[in-house]
Amino acid sequence: MPRRTRAESEATAAAVVRSARDLYAGRGFADVSVEEVAAAAGVTRGAVYHHFASSRGLFAAVHAEVQRAVAEAVDAATRGIEDPGESLEVGARTFLEASVADDARQVVLVDGPAVLGWSQWRAGDAEHSGRLLEDVLAELDDAGRLTLPSVAAAAALLSGAMNEAALWVSGSADRERAAGEAWETLQVLLRAVVRPGRTG
Repeated sequence: MPRRTRAESEATAAAVVRSARDLYAGRGFADVSVEEVAAAAGVTRGAVYHHFASSRGLFAAVHAEVQRAVAEAVDAATRGIEDPGESLEVGARTFLEASVADDARQVVLVDGPAVLGWSQWRAGDAEHSGRLLEDVLAELDDAGRLTLPSVAAAAALLSGAMNEAALWVSGSADRERAAGEAWETLQVLLRAVVRPGRTG
């Protein structure tokens, strides 16, 4: 029997991740079996383990994919915005909305910390959305518009505030109302760390 090509192998892995993402988002990691993921992807249970070694390994791949998608949404929303202060606000709001959306909330906010642990969860956040946050804060600092003394500390604290806001919204009975309240509060915090830009 001929060996599978790299492209075929990558396509299989991608199909497994897509299927697992849909199932995890709908029911949560604990209620989804590897057999169900394999069936949804049209592959064998052994193929899933071949690519991801364990159910936790599969979840880690799905989690990274969702975090990457959230960061891509932020990047797309802020692309072309010249004012870093505006970019910070637009990016933060997009992050909040994307994180609490139904296709991301369960994976990133509910299961992520529990399955992966806080250390790995934070590392993934820093690699994706956290990197974009630090970049825009560095732009503000270079322009003399950051009111805080440290870009790194500002990024850590604001990232924490945004993640906690997303977690709070996610656990609220009325998520739409909570999201509005969270954004209004977060916007006040963001504007406090940015000096106005020059006009004219």
